[in-house]
Amino acid sequence: MKKMNVMAFVMIISYLLLSQALAELSSSSNAAETSSASQTNDENQTAAFKRTHHRPRFNCGYACARRCSETSRKNVCYRACGSCCAKCQCVPPGTSGNTAACPCYANLRTHGNKLKCP
Repeated sequence: MKKMNVMAFVMIISYLLLSQALAELSSSSNAAETSSASQTNDENQTAAFKRTHHRPRFNCGYACARRCSETSRKNVCYRACGSCCAKCQCVPPGTSGNTAACPCYANLRTHGNKLKCP
């Protein structure tokens, strides 16, 4: 009789553990489906936001023309300024200096570790 009670107890515990494992498996697959659906929804909302609320492009041509207006080597200045502006999307005001207004522009360097941007 005692062995029968132990066997019944083991069977009940096994059944409970198995049912708990199946419940967790089922809830994790539902969570994955829900997570996948919410991730797709978030991506769609982000894409819609980017389409409707984009940052306007910076007018590098105008900014570099202003920046290089007083230099003696305009073509060299335009080329360097244009590549810096395309990377940073900003150009410091004035014809020289004022680099605090655009730190990215001020930190770009050539292979020789010289300042790249005029």
